[in-house]
Amino acid sequence: MKPVIELAGKKVLVVGLARTGIATALFCAERGAHVTATEGRPEVEIAETAAKLRAAGVTLELGGHRPETFGRQDLIVSSPGVAPTMPALAAARAIGVPVWSEIELAWRFLRGRLICITGSNGKTTTTSLIGHILETAKMPVQVAGNIGTPLISRVDVSSDSSFTVVEASSFQLESISTFRPDIAVLLNVTPDHLDRHGSTEAYGAAKARMFENQMAQDAAIINADDAVAPQYAPAEPRVFWFSRTKRVASGCYLRGDEIVFRCDGVESVLADRKMIGLRGSHNIENVLAAATAARLAGAAPAAIAEGVRTFAGVEHRIEYVATISGVEYFNDSKATNVDATLKALDAFSGNVLVILGGKDKGSDYKILRKALRSHARMALLIGSAADKIEAELAGVVPVERANTLEGAVEIASRRALPGDTVLLAPACASFDQFENYEHRGRVFKQLVRDLEKKHAA
Repeated sequence: MKPVIELAGKKVLVVGLARTGIATALFCAERGAHVTATEGRPEVEIAETAAKLRAAGVTLELGGHRPETFGRQDLIVSSPGVAPTMPALAAARAIGVPVWSEIELAWRFLRGRLICITGSNGKTTTTSLIGHILETAKMPVQVAGNIGTPLISRVDVSSDSSFTVVEASSFQLESISTFRPDIAVLLNVTPDHLDRHGSTEAYGAAKARMFENQMAQDAAIINADDAVAPQYAPAEPRVFWFSRTKRVASGCYLRGDEIVFRCDGVESVLADRKMIGLRGSHNIENVLAAATAARLAGAAPAAIAEGVRTFAGVEHRIEYVATISGVEYFNDSKATNVDATLKALDAFSGNVLVILGGKDKGSDYKILRKALRSHARMALLIGSAADKIEAELAGVVPVERANTLEGAVEIASRRALPGDTVLLAPACASFDQFENYEHRGRVFKQLVRDLEKKHAA
């Protein structure tokens, strides 16, 4: 049984009014809570949101956070972008006020079974693919979480027979309490968000909290090929593995070109590697993880094969944009860390002009040197991290400062030769120049399309 929380009459504080915070405030208000929402931005910057929340009965504290408000609450729900070390949150926690992430609150009301996916890279692709496979299998499914739609927004359309597939970030998982997925998938753990977590160990531990409330009847799915993820294998749920390189005791692995599922000593072929239409060897891992989760959810092998075959990928993930004068342009704006950029570069044989930069997250860009030497012939730098990236990549490939994405596309269009690839794979967050990675990706695609029209004219 899930722990019940009655919101009616409770004092609930929502911290942060981006997409998740707005959905949470409205959810709690609809259930009779006395909701206060606090946001650092002034009202002039969020006027439309402020009007909507006030109409729903939400009290607003805008332009800064008032510490005294935090201690007067029955529950605080903080948005993913709000660090749990924020002094007002820490003070409230110290006097016994529960501080949850939105997925903790949503899970307590959600009906049906939950499949949760986390990892440094591949979350969005794997989450989308699991949803696509279950939909292909004619199973009731909805996709939510860090992929774009807050989990709490899907509570009312969940049912006892439905599956909810949720992408969860370390920011969301670090503030759970009783959150418990029926099936939990850990794709990989590589350094990311070190500016927030402080160390790779703390970052990995935040992701591994996904397993901590699972029980014997639940399933944990872990990448057997990853250097770090296996150390987080939990003791309580049954553990399934996925591997491109070796046979696993339970889970999915590659046998030649066959994707094989093994459970209780019985093996069945789910699909063929040739069915995978996604670029990059890392996407084989994503397919293996998704196939394992879908099979455990009850999808038939034929539906899994068809789902893999018909999956077209997701926006901003090694997304083909256009070919202009023999040069291909790809958008991988979702490559917000170094490991994601490594995987993106590995998806191309060479002659890549790669666009790097944005907001640094404490990353080590020297890790890119070998991959750039093998796959790239030029790096174009944008954003506030450009100085650091240029210093750490000195002497590997020619580097040119473009400053803005518009400048990078313009320079790339002049430098690229027929047969080259221009790849946006920034290895950085987007928040120095864009609202988010989606905004950055859309701007890149529009710049390329404008370039395409110019050449066509």
